[in-house]
Amino acid sequence: MSGKILIIEDEEKIARFIELELSYEGYVTNKAFDGRKGLEMAEHGEFDLILLDIMLPQLSGMEVLRRIRRTSSIPIIMLTARDSVMDKVSGLDRGATDYITKPFAIEELLARIRNALRKNLNEDVEVLSASGLVLDTGSRTVTVMGVPIDLTKREFDLLHFMLKNKGMVVSRDSLLENVWGFDFSGETNSVDVYVRFLRGKIDEVFNIKLIHTVRGVGYVIKDEK
Repeated sequence: MSGKILIIEDEEKIARFIELELSYEGYVTNKAFDGRKGLEMAEHGEFDLILLDIMLPQLSGMEVLRRIRRTSSIPIIMLTARDSVMDKVSGLDRGATDYITKPFAIEELLARIRNALRKNLNEDVEVLSASGLVLDTGSRTVTVMGVPIDLTKREFDLLHFMLKNKGMVVSRDSLLENVWGFDFSGETNSVDVYVRFLRGKIDEVFNIKLIHTVRGVGYVIKDEK
């Protein structure tokens, strides 16, 4: 498997090491040593995957990630010396595909790259809509009446799953299994919390009734009449 990879890493020795290893594996690479330049290259270049450090000058990796996710679903693997749970959660919630902590074995990084590219290749692009809202899985964008909505990865995935089941009541357990994952061990009220987030960004702002509560069961998305 080959492809074109953008490396956004301010430590030039690490960037060069990754570049050499990826080139040896047949990948084409480009490098940026600060967040602003990296964002510019990401927005104007044709890449298959981005390796993104968190601690960057000019613009932080988290901000670069947030801005890229406004318009693109390109696989992004975060590279960082940070290994706290909150850092990982923050990156994944903002749309990171994967996360690897420095120092890492190059074999692990290569395996994660192959997995991310393979997963991205197999994903079908969907455009789903309801009540003036349009969700595009290809660009991972959501608009309401043409106005872009900024969602976290979890909010996007939750909305996507409910839209795929539009008109059907989905239980909280089903949402936890399909959006959070079977091994999720957090609070069971997470679904209610994220539904409130979505309503705050969509229903309340645009004065529509998109997400309906079915008491004691779960939620359903209906087209507003």
